[in-house]
Amino acid sequence: MKKGVPVSPGVAVAHAYCVDEVITSHEPYTLDDAHLSAEVSRFERACAAVIRELDDTIARVTKQIGDEEAAIFRAHRQLLRDPTLLNKVKARICEKKLDAASSLRETLEEYAALFRQIPDEYLQERLADLRDVVGRVVVQLSRDEQPEKPLAFQEPVILIAPEIFPSQAALIDKRWIAGIITETGAATGHAAILARALGIPAVSGVRGILREVKTGDLVALDGREGHVYINPSTEVESAYRKLAREYVDFSHRLIENHEQEAISPDGVRVELLANVSGVADAQMAGQAGATGVGLYRTEYLFLTHPSVPDEEEQLAAYREVIEAAPNKLVTIRTLDLGGDKHVTYLGTRKEANPFMGFRSIRLASAYPEFFQAQLRAILRAGRYGQVSLMFPMISQLEEVQRIKRVVHRTKMSLQRSGIPFAENIPLGIMIEVPAAALCIDELLEEVDFVSIGSNDLIQYLMAADRDNPQVAHLCEPFSPALLRLLARVIRACQEHQKPVTLCGEMAGWPRCALALFGMGLRRLSMSCAAVPMIKELVRRTPLTQAEEIARRVLTMPTTGEIRGYLTRKVQEIWPNVALVDMRH
Repeated sequence: MKKGVPVSPGVAVAHAYCVDEVITSHEPYTLDDAHLSAEVSRFERACAAVIRELDDTIARVTKQIGDEEAAIFRAHRQLLRDPTLLNKVKARICEKKLDAASSLRETLEEYAALFRQIPDEYLQERLADLRDVVGRVVVQLSRDEQPEKPLAFQEPVILIAPEIFPSQAALIDKRWIAGIITETGAATGHAAILARALGIPAVSGVRGILREVKTGDLVALDGREGHVYINPSTEVESAYRKLAREYVDFSHRLIENHEQEAISPDGVRVELLANVSGVADAQMAGQAGATGVGLYRTEYLFLTHPSVPDEEEQLAAYREVIEAAPNKLVTIRTLDLGGDKHVTYLGTRKEANPFMGFRSIRLASAYPEFFQAQLRAILRAGRYGQVSLMFPMISQLEEVQRIKRVVHRTKMSLQRSGIPFAENIPLGIMIEVPAAALCIDELLEEVDFVSIGSNDLIQYLMAADRDNPQVAHLCEPFSPALLRLLARVIRACQEHQKPVTLCGEMAGWPRCALALFGMGLRRLSMSCAAVPMIKELVRRTPLTQAEEIARRVLTMPTTGEIRGYLTRKVQEIWPNVALVDMRH
């Protein structure tokens, strides 16, 4: 048995599918003589298609961001017109009778071996460019070839990977993934957030598991305890299959409350909202019983787009999410890129600590036209529902004042052009930097609402990267410092009569939600899968009891004491919660 960090509740027993770096891979295959000419032509068509994509990207980046930033894509286009590179690939196809994708990869490795002999930083960057170009062509080739697909499973599997990145999320099909195990990460990491959003049991931080498991091995995982069994005994397998059935049955019974309101026994209403990344999530929010979308992460539109989504494409995407959301109620967050979420056209700066670097709202001043295109699209989309506009990664008052001036100028531009938009859209900010939490009173004078992003707030408060397994244990939602800071922010919002929502992952954890309810929080936004669970907890918990629990928690000096106390209290209120809650 291996022990990891429990990050998404549930139990699964299935065969393993191990991946090295990405979700999909390509198996080389040989060709007969009759198909060599056709394969060369297929390679040429793929290169031409990528050049067209790059031309489109160059035009959009030049228009929205700047000519200098588009230079990297012009260099990529030039690589695809390099006769030496192209001829090497074609020679491999014809002489080795190898498929185009494999020939391209072999050529890349030939270049890589040459570049490694010359330790020059400029050449290393050119190699990175070449890898990017090769990846684009391989993706293009994969669209029309028909070899056996590694993810064409006959049954659901447990995916085992070193890490899962945001840009890979779209590749996961819930129907075929019974569970997820990663070597790195923590309960607030991206793999964890993804798994909870999809309702997939998951364990992170299982170091070295890829050295011990091979594809096809039977694996049992418990996303509540963080336990992973490799090729379990018959007795363990039987016990875990029984637990898995119990979990599924209980989850199905729980979701039957989707039409009920989240009202405590003493009549206090809590608004349960959903965190979404696209229209499918927004549709799922209604099915789960959420009353709206508390956080729409717009960056996933950019991460999955082949180039740069223009204003009209953004407008269409935002409108689709708004119209699919429960009550057409949506809080749209502007781009939260940087850290571990990158798009090539915003540059590839090397930063010692990217999570505390040039990211999120800090990009807006560097790329004003790019930022304004998104603002225009959101303001125009605001006419189709109850829409609020929110800015992430705020750290000081001057940022808010500057952003408000940009929003005003954007509105004036739309007005002069005669383009209809939401004139009175509420403006809010995310509280995820401790500096903003400490200056909350001044910030509340400038905004209509705030949302607390507890995931980043925890790691910034504790100076610990939540995806680093060596320090992830410090990113505890039961930290006394975190809970006291949250209580301060909630109290300030009440005094200023401004709405406050917590939209981090702790909103969907019963023990945390119990304390937050007692602190006075009445709006929680979480993964769709967590909505029925938190609704059930609210319906079982009198406010008077929650307030007493919160008072006790805020006097406790250690994380362990708070965790243990909340565990006991939530189980007293709802004995069956152990089936769906994670045991940190």
